[in-house]
Amino acid sequence: MAQLSQPLLERDALASLNTLRDGPAILRLICHLLTIVLGGLVWAHQGWPLALRLLGLLLCGIGLATCFAPLHECGHRTAFRSRRLNDTVAWLAGLLSFYNATHYRRYHQWHHRYTHQPGLDPELEDPVPTNAWAYLQEVSGWTWWTGKLTGYRRLLWGDISALSYLSPEVIPQVRRSVRLQFAVYGALALASLVGGNGFLLWFWLLPLAVGQPFLRFVLLAEHSGCSFSRDGTENTRTTLTNPAVRWLMWNMPFHAEHHLYPSLPFHALPAANGPIAPHLRHCDRGYLAVHRRLLRNLPALHLPA
Repeated sequence: MAQLSQPLLERDALASLNTLRDGPAILRLICHLLTIVLGGLVWAHQGWPLALRLLGLLLCGIGLATCFAPLHECGHRTAFRSRRLNDTVAWLAGLLSFYNATHYRRYHQWHHRYTHQPGLDPELEDPVPTNAWAYLQEVSGWTWWTGKLTGYRRLLWGDISALSYLSPEVIPQVRRSVRLQFAVYGALALASLVGGNGFLLWFWLLPLAVGQPFLRFVLLAEHSGCSFSRDGTENTRTTLTNPAVRWLMWNMPFHAEHHLYPSLPFHALPAANGPIAPHLRHCDRGYLAVHRRLLRNLPALHLPA
């Protein structure tokens, strides 16, 4: 877990911010699903100008890709008061964003326990973009797609006993969850073929591929270029961005606050930013500024030997 030399939030303030409420997540989830549906409807409307339809495709795709955000929040079981509701929404959001919630929750717990620590944080097992070509592959989503396909093949049929974040007793649960997920994909693919409409391709795979660069652009900023120490004020970045990005990402841009106090629900993170921000080594304004800084010194992203 993130280390702190002293608490950054007073006990009373922390207790107040830690209050779980269903309303913010219900509103956010409805808006998120409407973004996908409305974007998809515009994309599907053959009679409208191509530019408008492509805008709908982009909107639908960003909505699908950023379903990672409710997956993440519900994976922490802090979005809703009900554990069952959190788990259900997490699984469905993972279905839409091509993640498996059952696997991701264990993986992410390990990431929080060993944030940005080489050899321990499973996120650091992913390729690090240390040159311009690798950076383009990362932000395009290519690295993510290839990694997902390899990872799912292993989760479905391979040996996963060596994954440190999966205890032996949860491996069967993860296998069942992944197989159910792919059974749903298979049913949708079959329905698309029978119906002759290509629904799975045109209204899920293609939009998800189009929206993926937006998500990669945001996620790459969370820890890249930060310290490899255990200090939570140094190993994670908060990015101050516009309300639309914060809304779509369920306040994940307040990422250092989330790592320092992972029990805080997403709707409490903006309030937590005030007292915490002065103590952060990486509290940057805008994703473009962050990525310009990363691009100037990509070799520095190499993991320490």
